[in-house]
Amino acid sequence: MAGAIIENMSTKKLCIVGGILLVFQVIAFLVGGLIAPSPTTAVPYTSVKCIDVRKNHHKTKWLMPWGPNHCEKLKDFDEAVSRQIEANDIVFAVHVPLPSKEMSPWFQFMLFIMQLDIAFKMDNDLKENAEITLDVSLAYRDDMSDDWEEIAHAIEIRKLKCTFGSPKTLESEGRHYDCDFLPFMEIGSVAHKYYLINIRLPVNERKGINVGIGEIKDIRLVGIHQNGGFTKVWFAMKTFLTPSILIIMVWYWRRITLMTRAPVLLEKVIFALGISMTFINIPVEWFSIGFDWTWMLLFGDIRQGIFYAMLLSFWIIFCGEHMMDQSERNRLSGYWKQVGPIAVGSFCLFIFDMCERGVQLKNPFYSIWTTEVGTELAMAFIIVAGICLCLYFLFLCFMVFQVFRNISGKQSSLPAMSKARRLHYEGLIFRFKFLMLITLACAAMTVIFFIVSQVTEGHWKWGDITIQVNSAFFTGIYGMWNLYVFALMFLYAPSHKNYGEDQSNGDLGVSSGEELQLTTTITHADGPTEVYKLARKEAQE
Repeated sequence: MAGAIIENMSTKKLCIVGGILLVFQVIAFLVGGLIAPSPTTAVPYTSVKCIDVRKNHHKTKWLMPWGPNHCEKLKDFDEAVSRQIEANDIVFAVHVPLPSKEMSPWFQFMLFIMQLDIAFKMDNDLKENAEITLDVSLAYRDDMSDDWEEIAHAIEIRKLKCTFGSPKTLESEGRHYDCDFLPFMEIGSVAHKYYLINIRLPVNERKGINVGIGEIKDIRLVGIHQNGGFTKVWFAMKTFLTPSILIIMVWYWRRITLMTRAPVLLEKVIFALGISMTFINIPVEWFSIGFDWTWMLLFGDIRQGIFYAMLLSFWIIFCGEHMMDQSERNRLSGYWKQVGPIAVGSFCLFIFDMCERGVQLKNPFYSIWTTEVGTELAMAFIIVAGICLCLYFLFLCFMVFQVFRNISGKQSSLPAMSKARRLHYEGLIFRFKFLMLITLACAAMTVIFFIVSQVTEGHWKWGDITIQVNSAFFTGIYGMWNLYVFALMFLYAPSHKNYGEDQSNGDLGVSSGEELQLTTTITHADGPTEVYKLARKEAQE
């Protein structure tokens, strides 16, 4: 009777905890869907063609497209030809943001892509595999009366990928090519109010620079930055979740240290998962509002990489520690075959990120995809990481299958036990399956919401209510994994209750104290749990 009462209470508590977590999960989605605006905003910019005939002009002058000190403008290139203005003296100028607006540190980052308007002309056709050379400069200022301060200057090469939908005849002259967008620039902070981009297309026929690129009519940029309203909601979530995970971590580790035994592997891995989650949660982004920290994007990638690597490792070890016949339990070295692909894949993605965003810390115009060598290197890292991920999931699926097969085999021994002890083991098995289903549900929700956010228009409108789907995806999934880690530490904190070997009238001898632990793999102060003893005995037989 005592065992049945305890198990019923334990299951009831599990349901209560699950219900509370579900409520917080719904709140996380609603915060993003109803309170936060769209995560990002895309702003189109059309460059202004300026004239600068002075030698070494870049060192002495920045050309403004509008304002009191705007440059001398060209209407089109026909005017340049009529006025005998050379291509090297034409500068494409873009001011960020648009007139009467200001940029803000709350925007967090700026990403620019470029689109070229190239017209077909019989005597100036776009050759196959053409490359365009860009002489680009970026400057900033915080007051309209200040001088421009240079941030970066680079000479970059981009490959043109264009198609022409009509026959290349005289009748088709003037029609535009359909060209792919080109990566242009990315900076990891928006610390200043105004930015100025000057783009030159230097021509050198002897060296073949910018020859055979067609007749360029205009250069258009699309600037993408994070919305300030979404940033504030995101920072608020991080600020709220950081102490929540920290508190449960301190409580969890205190429960472990109160035991007379050393922590077991699964406990250590859960604690490490909590540390990695806390590493993501700590809202260091608040400092980016006051400091020009361009490395925040790279730092954010590293934090996410550590968490996901730790999460994948936890799933492997979680399954392995529940394979009751496994002799290599409670040792990290026993999982090197499964954890190895995670380490290799994570390292490849880290190197790829350093080759892209690491270089952009010095040169925001750099892109690893703009050269043959860079593209092949990037693809190699991504392919290796993809292979490692496939191997990992094969290992994981195999281990999950083995765990459920072992559990099914052990259930045949349950009828021979007393009622109380049988109920205890059935509860442990039920809760293990419950956590496995929750894990699958979290992974499935992540994939589903990602797909939905990609294929929808970004928001749903129900009457007067507008739901921002993309914002709900970010806040909901972020909150979901925090709740997942919170639940793991809460449910897998070791208990100080022990099941005695002796039973009377089918009752279970239980010392007074705390609630039952969830895991079947945690060893008690006096030795392994009864499930582990049973499993080892069955294996030996």
